[in-house]
Amino acid sequence: MRGLYRLVDLSKDSMTMRLQQWLWTVCLMTVVFTLSACTTNDATNDVTESSSPAEVPIVPEVTEALRPGDGLPVLLGAATVEMQINGGRVLMTLDGENAPITAGNFVDLVQRGFYDGVLFHRVVKSPEPFVVQAGDPQTKDPSIPESLWGTGGFVDPDTQQPREIPLEIKPAGAAEPVYSRTFETLRVQEPPELQHTRGAIAMARSQLPDSASSQFYIALGELPFLDGSYAVFGYVTEGMDIVDDIEMGDVIESVTVTSGLENLQQPE
Repeated sequence: MRGLYRLVDLSKDSMTMRLQQWLWTVCLMTVVFTLSACTTNDATNDVTESSSPAEVPIVPEVTEALRPGDGLPVLLGAATVEMQINGGRVLMTLDGENAPITAGNFVDLVQRGFYDGVLFHRVVKSPEPFVVQAGDPQTKDPSIPESLWGTGGFVDPDTQQPREIPLEIKPAGAAEPVYSRTFETLRVQEPPELQHTRGAIAMARSQLPDSASSQFYIALGELPFLDGSYAVFGYVTEGMDIVDDIEMGDVIESVTVTSGLENLQQPE
C-alpha cells in the first residue's frame, strides 16, 4: 500500500499545481492586456504584422483510441444517484454515454455501500472555490490518522486487489472516449464532451493517468484548466448549496442509485 499512498498524494499536488498555474495565467494575461492598452495603435500593428503564424497542433484520430479490456463494470446509459450529506439531499446525474467505465465504477461502488460513512478529506475553497473531495475508505477507520486521509482506494473483496480504472475523456463530437492519455499529451484541440463546470463530478487520480480508484471530487466553480486531464462523469443537479457548505471531515451518510441501475453492466 505504500506505493498507493504516494500515488494518491500526488493527485493533490497535481490539481493544486494546475490551480496555481491557472491563477498565474490570469494575472499574466491581465498584465499583458494592461501593457498593450498603453501602446499606440501603430505599435500594435507592427507587432501583429511581424508575428509568424502560430503552429497548429495535429489532432489525432481520437475515434481510434484504444478501449480498455474487460473486467470493469460499465454504465450503458444514464443513472441518478442520491447522496445524503449533513442531513441534506444531493442529486447527481451520471453520464454513462460519454464516460461508461468511469460512471460504471462509481455506480458499482454505490451499490456496494462503499461510500456510506466516508468522510470528505479534502476541501479547497480559497483563494477561489475549487473542489470538495471524498472516497477514501480509510477515513471511516478512527485508528487511521488524518495524515493518511486521501491515500486509500477500493480493494475488490473477491480478488483482494486494488481496482484502478483508466483515464476516460471523450472529445466533443468524437465517437469514442480517449483512454489513458490526457488531451495535452495527444494535442487534442477539441474540448471534452463533459467539462468542469460548477457541480461537475470527476475522478481524482495521481500523476499516472490510469490510477483513479474510488476518490472523486465535485467542482465548486468553473475549472476549465482541468478539462482534458481529469475524467468528469456526471453533474450535481440538485443540492449544490449543500455541497458549497461541506467542510473537511463531513460525512457521506448514505448514497443510493434512484434510477438507471438497469444500465449497469457487470463484467462476465
